[in-house]
Amino acid sequence: MLEYIKKILSKVSFDPELFEKELKKGIKSLIQPQDILRLQRWCYQRFSRNYGSILARSFIPSKRLLGS
Repeated sequence: MLEYIKKILSKVSFDPELFEKELKKGIKSLIQPQDILRLQRWCYQRFSRNYGSILARSFIPSKRLLGS
């Protein structure tokens, strides 16, 4: 599932609104906290330059879930 979410995010990265929508859907669909953390790391490496504020908003609930 994680790899599928990465593919989707890569394909919609041209549109900030669509990217944010798909990112939130992807986060909700992941069950394992470590998968959310992997997605977070990947997203920050790949998209932080263009979508840093979206990433910060989207991963706040995940940080609480992971106990960070």
